[in-house]
Amino acid sequence: MTVRVILPPHLRTLAGVTGEVEVEVDGPATQRTVLDAVEQRFPMLVGTMRDRQTGKRRPLVRFFACEEDLSNDSPDAPLPEAVTTGKEPYLVVGAMAGG
Repeated sequence: MTVRVILPPHLRTLAGVTGEVEVEVDGPATQRTVLDAVEQRFPMLVGTMRDRQTGKRRPLVRFFACEEDLSNDSPDAPLPEAVTTGKEPYLVVGAMAGG
């Protein structure tokens, strides 16, 4: 299945893309399988969204779908049907920090 992914501007620049990207996901569409597909297609993004060793989400990166924050959900939970059917994108968002 094809999943639409919207990356934050700094990761789009690193990957050399504009706008959203589409990735092919084999098997069930989960956060893990989608991020695996993004990193496989754009190897320069490995380690930018998830830690290379643990696979855990980077602290200042958030994941959204269908206006829901999925950042703390299990990486193996199925994504909403609207994402798997291509109606809605999976969003990777760079969080803001500072004081």
